[in-house]
Amino acid sequence: MKKKLSISFIGILSLIGVLELFTFASLVSNDIFQKDFNSKYYVFALNIPDNLNFANEKVPVKDFDIRERMDRELTINTYWQSNTLMLHKRANRWFPTVEAKLKAYNIPDDFKYVLVVESGFQNLVSPAGASGYWQFIESTALQYGLQVNEEVDERYHMEKSTDAACKYFLKAYKEFGNWTLAAASYNIGIEGLKRQLLKQQVTSYYDLLLNEETNRYILRILAVKEILSEPKKYGYNFRKNDLYYPIPVKVITVDSSITDLVAFAKYHDSNYKILKILNPWLRKDKLSNPDSIKYRIKFLKNGTDIPPGLYFDEPHPQPDTLSVPEEKL
Repeated sequence: MKKKLSISFIGILSLIGVLELFTFASLVSNDIFQKDFNSKYYVFALNIPDNLNFANEKVPVKDFDIRERMDRELTINTYWQSNTLMLHKRANRWFPTVEAKLKAYNIPDDFKYVLVVESGFQNLVSPAGASGYWQFIESTALQYGLQVNEEVDERYHMEKSTDAACKYFLKAYKEFGNWTLAAASYNIGIEGLKRQLLKQQVTSYYDLLLNEETNRYILRILAVKEILSEPKKYGYNFRKNDLYYPIPVKVITVDSSITDLVAFAKYHDSNYKILKILNPWLRKDKLSNPDSIKYRIKFLKNGTDIPPGLYFDEPHPQPDTLSVPEEKL
């Protein structure tokens, strides 16, 4: 009996020794791992540019509040690498179309960054029901000339929704005489911004205390502008063929109903998937057209495959349409 107890006692001591050895080894391993981590991984604070502007309107970055708000947006968008890298890729596809529209309406080029913060070039739907590239709610979309119904929703049409956004910016600039306020009003509304300016007795966006979203809005636009304009400065590296390019399309004009978009796509040597990707404003699998409206439907120029060499040597295709405003609002 005593012999058995002695053996058990020795076994327990051995087990304790082994556990202590593993614990010591683990501590040593953790320490080495931590040192290795610290020697290889760095997160840097960012320099805040001293000369920021939106549409050539100066940003008061020496104001501590503006500087800290800018620091927040620049840091978030710099270190949200997956999202910001995708913005670089999509911007290469869509900026040529948007830039041409802004130029046609005589609106500063910086307004293309409003599109970036609104949707990231995606056809999103907000909890409030704002939809499409420029995030119009239905009533505002109708007010600025977009068609919205069960089968056709032009909030999902890049060219037409950009026309509508440009008309809004011109109206807002006419109200405020200031491009920064015009851009801010896209988030809070013209009347909402006018009320706050009057209530707080100031004339500058940067002197206003607003709701959280609108308070961040212009600084987010400025941060996106800074990072997309100077990607290498913020650590983004990509090759030419990593970017997304404008897709070459042919346009079919129709002024009658289409009862079956699947058959329509096949007739034009394409398929339903490609038809809906290139024409996201078509919301159903048919197009009723009792008023004989002329719709421009896009197809790939060369069937369902992206032409070889598009991403490497060919010049960027130009937007297929360019609407020049009939009047300045």
